Amino acid sequence: MKATDARITPPIRRFFSDKSWLAALRVYRQPRLVAILLMGFSSGLPLALTFGTLSYRLAEDGVSLAAIGAFGLVRTSYSLKFLWAPLLDRLAVPLLTRRLGRRRSWALTIQLLLAAAIAVLGLTNPRHDAAATALAAVVVAFLSASQDIVIDAYRIELLLPEEQGAGAAATQWGYRFGMLASGAGALYAASFGGWRLSYLLMAALMAVGMATVWLTPEPEGVALPPSPGESTAERVRVWLRRAVVAPFRDLAARNGGVQFLAILVFIVLYKFGDALAGSMANPLYVFLHFTKVEVATISKVYGVVATLAGVALGGVFCARFGVFRALLACGALQAASNLMYAVQVWAGHSVAMLAVTIGGENLTGGMASAAFVAYLSNLCNRDFTATQYALMSSLATVGLNVLAASGGALAEAIGWTRFFVLSTLFCLPSLALLCWIMRRPTYAVVQP
Repeated sequence: MKATDARITPPIRRFFSDKSWLAALRVYRQPRLVAILLMGFSSGLPLALTFGTLSYRLAEDGVSLAAIGAFGLVRTSYSLKFLWAPLLDRLAVPLLTRRLGRRRSWALTIQLLLAAAIAVLGLTNPRHDAAATALAAVVVAFLSASQDIVIDAYRIELLLPEEQGAGAAATQWGYRFGMLASGAGALYAASFGGWRLSYLLMAALMAVGMATVWLTPEPEGVALPPSPGESTAERVRVWLRRAVVAPFRDLAARNGGVQFLAILVFIVLYKFGDALAGSMANPLYVFLHFTKVEVATISKVYGVVATLAGVALGGVFCARFGVFRALLACGALQAASNLMYAVQVWAGHSVAMLAVTIGGENLTGGMASAAFVAYLSNLCNRDFTATQYALMSSLATVGLNVLAASGGALAEAIGWTRFFVLSTLFCLPSLALLCWIMRRPTYAVVQP
């Protein structure tokens, strides 16, 4: 009788089984996940120093708005990092790689240079020499993007396949804490001791990532291939084939022609509908006459908490149900959250509804982001982790930065309610494509 009862256990009861959910939550107890969180902090720390914090500093120093806008170009490195990812994937750091390993040697080298570059950026004076400040910011952004390449590869190779979802959540938690430190933290420090002290303090905080890398072992089973002993020209040719051609050929070969094309399109479209709706969120709040204090309080405080909860829950979904089903469920919830903006239009200036809208959007967006990062991580081959992940993460920004740029014109043409309903419908092609991919999961996941 007991066996029969087990067979007919309702699906909802199985879904909420205490043991299964507790087992999924235990993944966060792994020391590797703590290391990934701290590495994420190191990755997120430099971002605001060349973005929000820097623009505030420039405005305070009397730099023109046109020049402040032009400073946005210093972050181009984040979109182009796949171009030099093969170098970090295949080259050794003299003297260090033999002692520390490929990932640890590159991570520590870049973090040390990044700390120095942040300190130099703080010592520049944008009011009297904006060019020097811009150059220092370019260097910080380049080294920050390079650190992301190495840390992403380190994370993927360090974790087991079933831990990738939790790893994606941990790294995003750390990333957001790093951005908080270099955003609000840097502003607090500058208000007490000036910008030089603030940037020097941010440079010192890079020690968190350096200590983590120093104490975390090099991933096992990944080594640089031996260099050929032929002529210099032959060595260059072989290196280019291994470092540049092989990663892309491997990714395509493991997934087949049509399958590979479907995966690339899915990567571009998965966050498109969410990004399209998000691009018009702040203009909607202005249209509905919400005050800056109302938006800041709900978006920057309550919204951040909802996002952190979302990425943690997304990691649990991946551990509980697997990456594919988590990706589908979280993507569907993310799409549904776009409709909350349409409800907000109907509700008008309602702070309570704004909390529901922002909370729902950030919670589901965090869940989908964690599942998406886990999916991209599992697509990578350990032999080319840095190059392949840098390529796919750069490709994912197309939907965020390029396709979603049409949001303003679209909202203006069809109105707020229709726009947010349409942004929800734009999520459906990626989910349909995911269902097709799920029936043909031919890629080989990262091996432990």
